[in-house]
Amino acid sequence: MDERNQSTITEFLLLGFGNLHNFKILVFTLFLIVHIMALTANILVIVLVGVTQSLHSPMYFFLSQLSLSEILFTGNIVPNLLWLILVGEGRVSVVRCLAQFYFLSVPTVDQCLLLVAMSFDRHVAICRPLHYPTIMTITHQLQIVTSCWLLGFILALLVYIFLNRLIFCGPNTINHFYCDIAPLLRLSCSSTSTVELVTTVVAFPVLLSPFVLIIVTYISIIRTILRIPSSTGRHKAFSTCSSHLIVVCVYYGTLSSIYIFPSRDNSINLNKGLSVLYTLVTPLFNPLIYSLRNQEIRGAIFKYIQSLTVWKPMKI
Repeated sequence: MDERNQSTITEFLLLGFGNLHNFKILVFTLFLIVHIMALTANILVIVLVGVTQSLHSPMYFFLSQLSLSEILFTGNIVPNLLWLILVGEGRVSVVRCLAQFYFLSVPTVDQCLLLVAMSFDRHVAICRPLHYPTIMTITHQLQIVTSCWLLGFILALLVYIFLNRLIFCGPNTINHFYCDIAPLLRLSCSSTSTVELVTTVVAFPVLLSPFVLIIVTYISIIRTILRIPSSTGRHKAFSTCSSHLIVVCVYYGTLSSIYIFPSRDNSINLNKGLSVLYTLVTPLFNPLIYSLRNQEIRGAIFKYIQSLTVWKPMKI
């Protein structure tokens, strides 16, 4: 049938988690608490890095940018997720659905690239400590962060442009709680080969290349650490990298489970569960890992809380 003669649909039906029956309020409350905790933790990281002099270093600057991207990512998905839990299902226009995909793609790309920047920072600090102040200058930090965000906007826009050319003529049901590229491609009644090719080309510098670079970087870091004669020095060097390495493993583990090794149609609920982990738990997990395993951030948190709670007498 000629695609031009098919009637296009104007909205999609998001099924969310279906009817949760008596567990609706419980699930809503749990997800809301986790979302508030994630927002609070990431905002706290940004504030602490901004106001604490001891945290004015490249590693914490990149961490604050990672927290910012987490806030933008969850803010695009979680409010709609909470609404779907209460109402069961919801309708969203095609334009809004594609826009949601774009604005979740931007911070996703940015996070992948920021993780590479953070591993590069650790590599320079451990493998080339004498050159660290001249390499990781404020100018270079701003250039790296700006490049990460620009690539996020550009690469996401590239996929969005081709995705926006698809024709949707029914069915219009998305068995998910947000608009992702896989269900959109399945619902298209026009050829998706170009979009799939562009997505594959974009995924290489976004997913595969950063992961390979991080692995190569940490191989070099570990080799350098093992050559440190002092056990105390080795422990300190490992501790500065362990938090970032844990975050990388969790982030790429959930991301690859959803996009690189997607679940089949008979395990949609598993895919939804992984997506909840990716959109709700991971944004909370990242700042917690850094704060619990990093003495400087723990100290900054205690000092910041103390500064807010210390009573100051009113001057007359």
